[in-house]
Amino acid sequence: MKTVAIIQARMGSTRLPGKVMKQLCGKTVLSHVISRVKACFLVDAIVVATTNSLADDVIVIESEKCGIHCFRGSEDDVLERYYLAAKEYQADVIIRITSDCPLFDSEVLTAMLEYFKTETGDGLEIDYLSNCLRRSYPRGLDAEVFTFKVLEKAFQEAHESYEREHVTPYIYEHPETFSLYNQTNNEDISNYRWTLDTEEDWKLIEAVYTDLYQEGKIFTTNEVIAQFRVKPELVKLNAHVRQK
Repeated sequence: MKTVAIIQARMGSTRLPGKVMKQLCGKTVLSHVISRVKACFLVDAIVVATTNSLADDVIVIESEKCGIHCFRGSEDDVLERYYLAAKEYQADVIIRITSDCPLFDSEVLTAMLEYFKTETGDGLEIDYLSNCLRRSYPRGLDAEVFTFKVLEKAFQEAHESYEREHVTPYIYEHPETFSLYNQTNNEDISNYRWTLDTEEDWKLIEAVYTDLYQEGKIFTTNEVIAQFRVKPELVKLNAHVRQK
C-alpha cells in the first residue's frame, strides 16, 4: 500500500495572494509545509499538486528545490487534479494537505496514519479519515486520509462545482455511501486559528516561527500551545478572523 501526501498549492489567493511563497525564517511557506510532511515516516511519497497557470511556475521550481515531484492540472477542478496526481504516482492511500498551513504537525498526521493502517489492517473499513469532521484541532492542522478507490468514485460521481473545487465534500457529505471516521484530539484546541489566509494570520505565524523555529527541527503543536501560555497576546493577533 503506497501512501502519498498530495499538497495542494497555487499562487492565487483572494485575501493573501502569493502566500505560499512568502519567506518565513529564510524559507518559503511551501518549503516549511513540505518539511513538516516529510517528518512523517509513514508517508511514502509527497507530490505538490498545482495548476497549469503560468503564475504557478514558481510552485514547480520551489517543489523541485525541495526534491519533491510536482503535478500540474486544472485550476478550478481540484478534484480532477488530485485524482490524476494520485493515479500518476500510483497512490493506494492519499493524504490531502493544503500548502497554507506552515504549522502543520507531522505528529498529528503520524497518529492518524497509524490509526488508519492499524484499523484497516484488522479489517475495519475506513474510506475517509479526517481530523476536521468534528473539530478539536486548530484550523491549519487539517489532514484527510482516503483510499484511491474512494477518490476515484468521487471523481466519477461528483458534479457540483463546490465538490470539484474542494476535493472531498462529495465523500464526507455521503455517509450512507462511505465509511467516515474522525480523529479527535485529547484536548479541544479548535479555538486557535493556525492557517495562513490573511495578514493577521501571517503576523501570528511569523511570531511563532521567530520564537520556535530552529533549522532541522520540527516544533510541535504542544510547543506552540506552551508559547501561547507565555505570550497570550499572540492569540489575539488573528482571533477575529473568520474562515471564508
